[in-house]
Amino acid sequence: MDINARTAIVTGANRGLGRALVDALLDRGAQRIYAAARNPQAVRTDDRITAVTLDVTDRASIDSFAAAAPDADLLINNAGAAAFEPALEADRDGVAREFAVNFTGLYDMIRAFAPALIANQGALVNVLTLLSYAPAPAMAGYSASKAAAHSLTRALRPALTQAGVSVHGVYPGGIDMLAGIDTPKAATRVVADAILDGLTAGQSDIYPDPTSAQMSQLWNSDPRAFTATFAATGS
Repeated sequence: MDINARTAIVTGANRGLGRALVDALLDRGAQRIYAAARNPQAVRTDDRITAVTLDVTDRASIDSFAAAAPDADLLINNAGAAAFEPALEADRDGVAREFAVNFTGLYDMIRAFAPALIANQGALVNVLTLLSYAPAPAMAGYSASKAAAHSLTRALRPALTQAGVSVHGVYPGGIDMLAGIDTPKAATRVVADAILDGLTAGQSDIYPDPTSAQMSQLWNSDPRAFTATFAATGS
């Protein structure tokens, strides 16, 4: 997909990777960006940006947004929620929040915007994580919710692809916005640019930083070793 003249949606656009994605889209000639966030006042200002108040756990808010953005042809589901809690000690409400944002909210966004993406022959990008493949004990709820989103991405790909929408899963390793875990971290703008490079190149699975690129090779060659690597973190 050529980013130039596209109309993109980025969720979680006010900070971190979401903000970097907005910057990268602007630099690559996006015609319009719907920058969605719970705090739209924190979204950067630009003539091509439309700040949108959005909580992805509010289905009515999503449906209203979709009705107002029929021109969208690129949806980047970036909003996420993460907690650092082992499985048996995790707060139940916190885990429910992770699933509400990382899985259900993502699913509701896709269902709401699928008609526009199909009509405009666009693209869907789901920002996932290497933990979609194997869990980290210190992030049990997050890992499980992202694994569900990974499975959903794969499940939706055949139907959407047949309808003319390219579907891309993004699997970062460490990003410098990620506090609380000891792992090499890439700059958010570097990751954002790599995501758009992968989208432009038509990559179904995008590994946007050195850690994820290296670990994807391990996953493909030795899934047990990959799983063991994450099982040893934060346990």
